[in-house]
Amino acid sequence: MKLIFVSGGVISGLGKGITASSIGRLLKSRGINVTSIKIDPYLNIDAGTMNPFEHGEVYVLDDGGEVDLDLGNYERFMDLHLGMDNNITTGKVYRTVIENERRGEYLGKTVQIIPHITNEIKRRITAVARQSGADVAIVELGGTVGDIESMPFLEAARQLGRDLGREENVMFIHTTLIPIMGSVGEEKSKPTQHSVRDLMSVGIKPDIIVGRCSRELSESAKAKIAMFCDVDENAVISCPDARSIYEVPLILERQGVADLIIDRMKLAPMTTGRHMEKWERFLDNIVNPSSEVTIALVGKYTALADSYLSQLEALTHAGAERCCHVGIKFVDSDTLLHGDPGDILGDVDGILVPGGFGVRGVEGKIAAARYARENGVPFLGVCLGFQIATIEIARDVLGLEGADSTEFEPGTKHPVIFIMPEQAGVTQMGGTMRLGAQTVLVEKGSKAEALYGADRISERHRHRYEVNPGYIDRFEEAGWKFTGRSEDGTKMEIGELEGHPYFVASQFHPEFKSRPMKPSPLHQGLVDAAMAYRKGRGQ
Repeated sequence: MKLIFVSGGVISGLGKGITASSIGRLLKSRGINVTSIKIDPYLNIDAGTMNPFEHGEVYVLDDGGEVDLDLGNYERFMDLHLGMDNNITTGKVYRTVIENERRGEYLGKTVQIIPHITNEIKRRITAVARQSGADVAIVELGGTVGDIESMPFLEAARQLGRDLGREENVMFIHTTLIPIMGSVGEEKSKPTQHSVRDLMSVGIKPDIIVGRCSRELSESAKAKIAMFCDVDENAVISCPDARSIYEVPLILERQGVADLIIDRMKLAPMTTGRHMEKWERFLDNIVNPSSEVTIALVGKYTALADSYLSQLEALTHAGAERCCHVGIKFVDSDTLLHGDPGDILGDVDGILVPGGFGVRGVEGKIAAARYARENGVPFLGVCLGFQIATIEIARDVLGLEGADSTEFEPGTKHPVIFIMPEQAGVTQMGGTMRLGAQTVLVEKGSKAEALYGADRISERHRHRYEVNPGYIDRFEEAGWKFTGRSEDGTKMEIGELEGHPYFVASQFHPEFKSRPMKPSPLHQGLVDAAMAYRKGRGQ
């Protein structure tokens, strides 16, 4: 078992997740089998109940795990399918230890942070690493070195270094901020020195330091960091601001990070040479596009782009397939209630209404769907966006006045969206929705079948409400065709509007399975339709 721990210092948000993902991409490109683990030091069991404004999007895995968005980066960069056990939280660890204590498994012992909490952390890390069958497990230590919440995890990591062998089985990579101060533009290494000192105070000496800076680090700055932090000079890695997050693996590759890891961990017998050519072409299509479109993302969490991270990445993947830059216009849905939708959306080439919960912002999203339908603007609705499109068609095409979802209006006369029967008695919030990968049967001859190239697909879900079966016949007679259904035929999964260039919506979340060079088919359809729409407007 070989483990690479990635920690962060000075400030949060430095890009530990992208660093860990990029290292995984490089190792995988050399033929090394990798997996990833994310440690989050919060007391929540998982990310499922967190506010997107505070924590960004909730990412959903095949097995229904609601996890930190960094696991989305791992899956995208390394083309992995992870499970909920790949996300370890303080809540999961403490709950297990307390349950063990109540069952008497520590009978006679005083239950303490060391060894009981640290042993449980080590058990979880090693179990995931072993079960994955990977050659190397990359473990991101969430939070910042020095945080009180992170201390048990750092101690567990230190112990694993001792248990497994620091010589070749465990490495520590530390990401830090290197600010540039003053008019002379001097790189300041003192924050990095303090951060490494904090790390070494818990018994961990970093093997590689990744310095985040607005520009390339000078050789003198690298030498200074190497001397004061006691690492080799070639192990001080410069990671300047990149043109795209997908450029980071190539930035690290140019500085020999993969070679450092392979040499240190004795991985050379597993390698098959460098294979990054496709990735380089993918990046080139992102940074040197030959065309562009603008997509309006209409939501209520638009003040924080990370709330819709997977949607943005899926559009990037789809745009790269066509060498097209997809510009995003964030539209707070409430603004559509106070202004003319034509003034707000008239300059875009496509509209995306993503998922969400609660009544706030819903009427603005309905206005966006109406504008797209009436004006022939390419439209993609995802999860709540699928339900929004259905409500809008019920009101404005079928003439069902006041049609709504019982989530927003429990007493509505026309509950075209209602709670799934199996969800009606659920009272617990966390992990209780219809979650994870489900089979979807796609109608032959539909847009969806053409995009997927299959009539049977698997996509990830996260919802409690669905289309009311009592209205399906009326919708389909009006041209709102349900071309994707659950395996038992009872749940509507994909809607397509007849006579519209591209008005498609899905109850599932296709963005969670989008990958570089393997984009989400529905997002690809939106980008293709937006390109045609823009071209038509130009002519």
